[in-house]
Amino acid sequence: MSFSGDRPLIFIGAALLGSGLLVLTSASVVQGAADFDQPFYYISRQLLLGLPLGLFFGFIASRIPEKLWRLFAFPFMALTILLLILVFIPGIGYGAGGAQRWVGIGPLSVQPAEIAKFAFVLYLAAWLSKNKNLLTSFEEGLLPFLAISGALGLFLIMQPDISTLGVLVLTGLAMFFVAGAKIKHILGIVALGMILLASLTLIAPYRLSRFTTFLDPSNDPLGESYQINQATLAIGSGGLFGRGFGFSRQKFLYLPEPVGDSIFAVLAEEIGFVGSIIFITFFILFIWRGLRIAKQAKSDFLQLFAFGLVSWIAIQTFLNIAGNLGLAPLAGIPLPFVSYGSSSLAVTIISVGALIGISRKKEVYAR
Repeated sequence: MSFSGDRPLIFIGAALLGSGLLVLTSASVVQGAADFDQPFYYISRQLLLGLPLGLFFGFIASRIPEKLWRLFAFPFMALTILLLILVFIPGIGYGAGGAQRWVGIGPLSVQPAEIAKFAFVLYLAAWLSKNKNLLTSFEEGLLPFLAISGALGLFLIMQPDISTLGVLVLTGLAMFFVAGAKIKHILGIVALGMILLASLTLIAPYRLSRFTTFLDPSNDPLGESYQINQATLAIGSGGLFGRGFGFSRQKFLYLPEPVGDSIFAVLAEEIGFVGSIIFITFFILFIWRGLRIAKQAKSDFLQLFAFGLVSWIAIQTFLNIAGNLGLAPLAGIPLPFVSYGSSSLAVTIISVGALIGISRKKEVYAR
């Protein structure tokens, strides 16, 4: 990526990316050997697919001017919805573990839900900035916002991918709020979302078990509570300075999803409390720098676009880490920059690239 943008953001993003790849290397060797008889299967795919795609399109994103972002907003949203539809087409879309979430494109597999995070933020920023004088209206502000959110939400519910839906809803609410929506409308959406979440939880036993496990991790310790108990055991056994890089014990098939939503537990076991605090501090610095870029952007659209990109990364990071610490239900979402997933890593890097581009535009007029 170009280094003519916000240098602190570039440095922080590179540090998170580099450390994330190192953590994935350590966390995935046992799982890779067990699943594919290749210890470096997961990290090699991340390096060969997610990283180069992210860097390539991230560089392009850092060079796209505001006019083109606005122009791309609707077509990109439409393409994302098409990809979400293709997930359900036999021979094109495919699933795993009871979820239908991937699209096969030649030798590549794409997870449209990850692309939806970027597309949703981009389109919502364009719509909010264009209709900023109408956002307090029920008919012309609230209802269209619900329609935009619902268009993506319906397909995510069908997959099902409720965790990604939650990230998008919280991100959209944050953007809607800072754009100037009424507080009572925000509260109404929150109430509606809680009713929807409760309904989706009650009709799916595994979602209900995640919530009851969060309330009482001692319940069914060898069943539903097994993952959170193993995660907290890993974090606790890391102590102050950790067991050392590569020396996690829980990754030896004791901890479910060590390359996915539980990877923070492996990280904490290996680098300990002090290392985890430093790692989280880099995320906090990334969020701070991103919000600073959003505040200083030259237009309402760029401000909302930058704010939305930072918000989805911040929300997903918080939900992942909080879930591993037992401070929130396990959401089953990846830790940005760290967890395995080519689509997830690529979209994260592209988001950073877009932020760098916005920061470059800021430097032109604000010194």
